Amino acid sequence: MLLNPLLERISIAPNVCFGKPCIRGTRIWVSLILDFPANGMTMEELLEEYPYLTIEDIRAAIAYGVEMASQER
Repeated sequence: MLLNPLLERISIAPNVCFGKPCIRGTRIWVSLILDFPANGMTMEELLEEYPYLTIEDIRAAIAYGVEMASQER
């Protein structure tokens, strides 16, 4: 069972996006979503750029990043 239910929105499949984590049902990499705010793009701008994403998708990408960073400790 996942501790954060948002993580269910993240998919990792060898035949999709070269096996990189992406938002389920899309080909949008988690790393792409995380890169935009790091470069100054707001959540609203990200949603305008990718209108098929939801706020929950963005939160899932952030939660995934936190999970991966926590495992590195």
